[in-house]
Amino acid sequence: MTAEYPDNITTLHDATSEEAAPLRTPPHNLEAEMALLGAVLANNRAYEHVQEFLRPEHFADPAHRSIFAAASTLIDRGQLANPVTLKNYLEHDGALTEIGGTPYLARLANSVLTIQNARDLGQVVYDAHVRRELIELGETIVNNAFEHDLDVSATQQIEAAEQALFGLAEQGDTESGLRDFKSAVIGAIEMAEQAYKRDGQIVGVPSGFTDLDLKLGGLHDSDLLIVAGRPGMGKTAFATNIAYHAASSRKQREEADGHTVEDKEVVAFFSLEMSAEQLATRIISEQANVRSDAIRRGDISEENFNRVFAAS
Repeated sequence: MTAEYPDNITTLHDATSEEAAPLRTPPHNLEAEMALLGAVLANNRAYEHVQEFLRPEHFADPAHRSIFAAASTLIDRGQLANPVTLKNYLEHDGALTEIGGTPYLARLANSVLTIQNARDLGQVVYDAHVRRELIELGETIVNNAFEHDLDVSATQQIEAAEQALFGLAEQGDTESGLRDFKSAVIGAIEMAEQAYKRDGQIVGVPSGFTDLDLKLGGLHDSDLLIVAGRPGMGKTAFATNIAYHAASSRKQREEADGHTVEDKEVVAFFSLEMSAEQLATRIISEQANVRSDAIRRGDISEENFNRVFAAS
C-alpha cells in the first residue's frame, strides 16, 4: 500500500532537494577573534583575562587556533608572545600562510586600540564556539532519530541527547570540571597577594560581622556556608544582614593599564518563607532600627516613619 501526501505537505525528499534553501553558515565571529588575538599580541596581559575559559579549539579559523595556541605556550612559559617571537613557531603553518603568513601577525597587533575588552571578546569567541557545537549536536540527534536501530530505543536516544546537552552546558561553566594544579596554584598565590595587600587580611566579600570575617576571611567564590538553628533564633535576620553588607561593599580590581577601579558586589536572595516585600521590610527595619512588625501595622511615629523612609 502506497501512501500519498497532500500537495501542502513537504516531504523529506523535498526538504533535501537541490531546490531547497541552502544551509546557513555555522556561527562564527572572525572579527572578535582577530581583535582578541591582536590584543594578546600587543599586550600579553590581555591573555590573563581569557586564560581560564578560552582554548585554541574554540576559534573558528584554523590559523587563529594556531596563533592562540602558540601565544598561550609562550606566555605560560613566562616568555614574550609577539609577532617576532611567534614567527619561528608559525612560519611553516599552512593555515597561516593562506591568510598572509607572518605579516598577518603584525597587522593584528597594530590594529589594536585597547585591551580592556579582552574578556568580552573572549566570551564572544567562546559563545560562537558553543553555538557551533550545539548545531553539530542537533544534527547528530536528528540523524540518529532517522535511523531505526532495534538495539537503541527512542527513550535511550532521548537520554543520550540529554547527556550530550548536559555535557555541552557544563563546558560553559569555567568553574566546573577538572582544573590543572598549575591554575589552582596561581589562584592561591593571587589570593595570598590580595590578603597581604588588604587591611584586616580579608580577601573575600565582607559579611559585616567582624568575628565571622576573621574566621572565614570574608565570603569567597564557590564556598557553600550553611547556617543552622532552631526556629526563631535569627537565621533570616543574620542572612539578610550579610546580604545587605555584601551588596554594600565594593571590590577593587586593577585594569590592564594599571588603573584601579571598584566593582559592586551582586547578591541574589532566595526565600521559601518570606515574600520579597517582607524581606525588604526586614532589611529596612534593621537599618532604620524600627521594629518590622510595627512597620507592617503602621504603628510608628512620624519620626520613625522618616527614619524608615531615609533608610529605604
